Amino acid sequence: MSKSRQNALLLLVVIVLIAYPLLTVRGPVAEPGKDAPAMFAGTDGQAEGMIRQLAPDYQPWAAPLMTPPGGEIESLLFALQVALGAGFLGYYLGVKRERARWSAESGPGRAV
Repeated sequence: MSKSRQNALLLLVVIVLIAYPLLTVRGPVAEPGKDAPAMFAGTDGQAEGMIRQLAPDYQPWAAPLMTPPGGEIESLLFALQVALGAGFLGYYLGVKRERARWSAESGPGRAV
């Protein structure tokens, strides 16, 4: 099998693996008399609901510094935070690797 045919086959497999769940997943079913629950509800909202059930008189001791105007902006900020963290981690690991390589190349008896 040629490389281009193998790459095309792998690309097709990746596309199927991505598309299949998107086309087959159904949202959660609503209970009678209630709205359907959010499909991707975060644990923050679930924890808040549980706290309200267990301690209805609980008052939070801190408030958010900024409330994003919508869910899309909140997702954007989260993705930006992830990207910055991954970039920092990749930079740090790259610098450490290069420093280790330079020190191994220079050796104990060589001048830098």
